[in-house]
Amino acid sequence: MPATPQRRRTVRRLTIGAAVLAAAGIAAGALPAGADTGRTGDAARSGRTVDVQLLSFNDFHGNLEPPQGSSGTVEELQPDGSKKSVPAGGAEYLAQSLRTARKGHPYSVTTAAGDLVGASPLLSGLFHDEPTVEAMNKLGLDVTSVGNHEFDEGRTELTRLQEGGCHPKDGCYEDGRKYRGAAFPYLTANVTDEKTHKPLLKPYTVWKHKGVKIGFIGVTLEGTPDIVNAEGIKGLKFHDEVKTINKYAKVLNKQGVKSVVALIHEGGLPASTSYNYNCDSPGPGDGISGPITEIAKHVSPQVDALVTGHTHQAYACTIPDPSGKPRTVTSAASYGKLFTDTTLTYDRRTHDIVRTAVKAPGAVNHVVDRTQPKAADMTSLIARWNKLAAPVAGRPVGHISADIAGRGTAAPESPLGDVISDAQLEATKADGKGGAQLALMNPGGVRSDLAFKTSGSEGDGVVTYGEAFTVQPFTNMLNVVDLTGAQLLTGLQQQVSGPNAASPKILQVSKGLTYTLDMTKSGADRIVKDSVKLNGEPLDPAKTYRVAMNEFLAGGGDGFPAFKNAKNKYVGPSDLDAFTTYLTAHSSADKPLTPPKTDRITVVK
Repeated sequence: MPATPQRRRTVRRLTIGAAVLAAAGIAAGALPAGADTGRTGDAARSGRTVDVQLLSFNDFHGNLEPPQGSSGTVEELQPDGSKKSVPAGGAEYLAQSLRTARKGHPYSVTTAAGDLVGASPLLSGLFHDEPTVEAMNKLGLDVTSVGNHEFDEGRTELTRLQEGGCHPKDGCYEDGRKYRGAAFPYLTANVTDEKTHKPLLKPYTVWKHKGVKIGFIGVTLEGTPDIVNAEGIKGLKFHDEVKTINKYAKVLNKQGVKSVVALIHEGGLPASTSYNYNCDSPGPGDGISGPITEIAKHVSPQVDALVTGHTHQAYACTIPDPSGKPRTVTSAASYGKLFTDTTLTYDRRTHDIVRTAVKAPGAVNHVVDRTQPKAADMTSLIARWNKLAAPVAGRPVGHISADIAGRGTAAPESPLGDVISDAQLEATKADGKGGAQLALMNPGGVRSDLAFKTSGSEGDGVVTYGEAFTVQPFTNMLNVVDLTGAQLLTGLQQQVSGPNAASPKILQVSKGLTYTLDMTKSGADRIVKDSVKLNGEPLDPAKTYRVAMNEFLAGGGDGFPAFKNAKNKYVGPSDLDAFTTYLTAHSSADKPLTPPKTDRITVVK
């Protein structure tokens, strides 16, 4: 599921002073960076062209350390058709990978497509993501688009991340060291102030090197207001991605910048989860669907490549532009597990990118593997911030008997989703604490797995506060509200209809709520009405139920407007507090928590 964020983190939380591959089954690494892409013509033969290396990644989400469990792996398709899970990610390895890739490429620019921060593990999130911006500065990021998660703490905090200065409430974290801001521009072309009508930050930037000029336009998804806390974006307007990109492509062309790349925080869904899947099979772009496909088909031919994100998927596709010419559309999964290496051939005479009718610029997704040497400066950065976080991060809060999959599972119901919803119900079910009868949890709010293997010195099976924070980093306050059975059913139907029809968002449900999800049907009909039961009793449309959920979901976030009509709201503890309290109460070294059976949602395929 794409990243789906929540509320502004406040001081109440914590305060401290392939290139597209020729055939499926061929590993992306089999093609070298800058490989021949079959370009022909007078420009190539005359030597007036130069290859520009475009390195890109997306949806890093503050994962400075390698993500735990299945969240920290990528799926690799093998020549025999089998699939292999490869450990990947971590700033030490991402920085090393990018630096290695740049060798031998005098023209190299590094870009990102949003969500570098937000929903971050404790190491970054505890410090309002200053450590991640510092890491991006060090690894040589040149430019990024803004993503929806950059608005998690509001427009003022996003501006501070760009410009620098200590946090207005928490201050500076180290004596004698002031946060300097991002050395790279955040681009917000389609995010404007409602009063001034001007972009919040820069709409575009021009990268220049030895006479080569490439313009970068950055946008986030137009639907950002549907998936972030309304308070954080008050006074801002989010515009259509295509219209905005086309507008600024014309502006750049008038300035003599003919080579243009769009950085778009919106993405697609490839037909396979393997990073080296050939999404141009049987034809260009045939193996990918989702919002980015329509965007790619309508973005002006003046734009030469699309770097995308948001869906956390891996692809390097070729989708024809409106004139019919091939154009690369890429995404590098998430959490720094992959990076994309795209070759752009720049014509010094026309100042444009050469794109033939046969092949678009070559684009390859590479694994950020953990067998390579670590970047020493990143190791030092991580150690410095870990020392500051240690008093909070290392505290044990529970014990588990095995991995409990959350973010890493592709199934509609995840074991960790069950644990979290049960924790929210337990925290709010008492009469004086909300009187909840069931709990619902949005899947995008489950940010990681709980891994059995130790991440530090705490020992196998021990869950630390830092690990729990990585799973639930938003510090959403729990709400308990009145919903009729009819409203609750409508909410369940909105998982697979309306804005969520193309990419369902299946809510995680507490013990006692059961129903059947029939994926052979379409839209709201996928929820089998007669199957919805609470503690074995059929859902009564006329009865009122007390339902616990985080405040983001209660506000209609993630495409659930039915919940906005709830009444009689009670505000409980934060989701993180409910989670850690539950882990402590239901586990010990002698009796660790075991992964639930995930038998609440029956799926028909």
